[in-house]
Amino acid sequence: MIGAWRHLLRALHLKTLSLWTPKTCFSLNAGAFWTSVTRCGLHTKPSMPPCDFTPERYQSLAYSRVLEVHKQHLSPMHTAYFPEPLLLHQGHMEWLFDHEGNRYLDFFSGIVTVSVGHCHPKVNAAAQRQLGCLWHTSSVFFHPLIHEYAEKLSALLPEPLKVVFLVNSGSEANDLAMLMARAHSDSTDIISFRGAYHGCSPYTLGLTNVGIYKMDLPHGTGCQPTMCPDIFRGPWGGSHCRDSPVQTIRKCSCAPDCCQAKDQYIEQFKDTLSTSVAKSIAGFFAEPIQGVNGVVQYPKGFLKEAFELVRERGGVCIADEVQTGFGRLGSHFWGFQTHGVLPDIVTMAKGIGNGFPMAAVVTTPEIAKSLTKHLLHFNTFGGNPMACAIGSAVLEVIKEENLQENSQEVGTYMLLKLAKLRDEFEIVGDVRGKGLMIGLEMVKDKESHQPLPREEVNQIHHDCKCMGLLIGRGGLFSQTFRIAPSMCITKPEADFAVEVFRCALIQHMERRAKLKF
Repeated sequence: MIGAWRHLLRALHLKTLSLWTPKTCFSLNAGAFWTSVTRCGLHTKPSMPPCDFTPERYQSLAYSRVLEVHKQHLSPMHTAYFPEPLLLHQGHMEWLFDHEGNRYLDFFSGIVTVSVGHCHPKVNAAAQRQLGCLWHTSSVFFHPLIHEYAEKLSALLPEPLKVVFLVNSGSEANDLAMLMARAHSDSTDIISFRGAYHGCSPYTLGLTNVGIYKMDLPHGTGCQPTMCPDIFRGPWGGSHCRDSPVQTIRKCSCAPDCCQAKDQYIEQFKDTLSTSVAKSIAGFFAEPIQGVNGVVQYPKGFLKEAFELVRERGGVCIADEVQTGFGRLGSHFWGFQTHGVLPDIVTMAKGIGNGFPMAAVVTTPEIAKSLTKHLLHFNTFGGNPMACAIGSAVLEVIKEENLQENSQEVGTYMLLKLAKLRDEFEIVGDVRGKGLMIGLEMVKDKESHQPLPREEVNQIHHDCKCMGLLIGRGGLFSQTFRIAPSMCITKPEADFAVEVFRCALIQHMERRAKLKF
């Protein structure tokens, strides 16, 4: 009954109008009708869709005390969004609530992690049952949940990808995949794209090629970057290149089934193989779509040719599905399937556990045996009963609620709407993505492609938050907005998000106009 009532409320999507108030952000108590109070120029502001959930009253540390404790006892690294970071208190499906009871539509899902919705009832129930049964054993004892989960997960991957190693994070999964590649090939060099993010551990930092994650100290030896085949910001690419409902506005003379940009980028890849690595290599890591770099897509057919070149050098091909996997891209369950390739190793995390610390590496029996010849691999927490119970529930929810199909339908719907904003606003340089993994790259102007200054992007980002929409950031200059909500979102919620973003862009253009006078 609860689920049916929830969907009825969503379907109604009441467009309740609210009066403008001079406040810049909303401040409404829990249980009230939720409407934005941010003025959107002279335009009608978006009305937030209804939600059938009332959060509990916040009764923990005062906001000022949270700031003090954070400064004194937590990492000094500045990672939080906004000058006054959000203090979140509770979540329900695609919604988040802060300590004051304000409601937000979460379109970044904990950095592309909450795949089926915050505190999904079925996932919660599985976790609660297991909490009362068995938390931890380690791999020196068996428990049935790890075997049940391994069977479920491996059934979702093609032959011969059938051996599962369970770990705890994406960085840890990619660490292990690097070790597998080197053990199997008896070689060292591993190639990854510029702009790639494969983790922030000492080992995976070598694969990660985003400037802010690099450091002066030795790390990740034996890793070589290669040019990212970026259709929008790279030297080649045009209107037929990418697997997306929305193409770049840069024109090209390619036929729909023959991409010249792909051929140019493959030549660059060949150049890396000829000049920067040994004759025999360990492998090649690739995200099917780059996440941290701002949802960057490659030309169709590129990965297929690149994989062939890597295998000619004795290397293995690793698909990093940490952000793209589990149906998020809509058309396929795994991102590598959208490229028509079969990797030798697949790494996955984030959405695998809907926010619970969990990750996996899936490979072939042959590569798994190569690892055992070099190492007694052991992981204390990997595949613990709690993780496996939650992971199984997530897989069941994705199937039962048709979330992959929803990603395809709602994601395509939203991409086409966002493309209209690109046509309307000079500072929206590119809209791209697939399913519910979407990027909007902000530029000074469409001709130069120069990134919009960070302070201007910050203002737009903040305005979206003040209207109740949480989105992410990416790109080498933090110039790209990343949209990756839980896969349970609806078209009315997509409409709201697009209208909020449009409103924020209008407010930004009004600020710009005032500065000129």
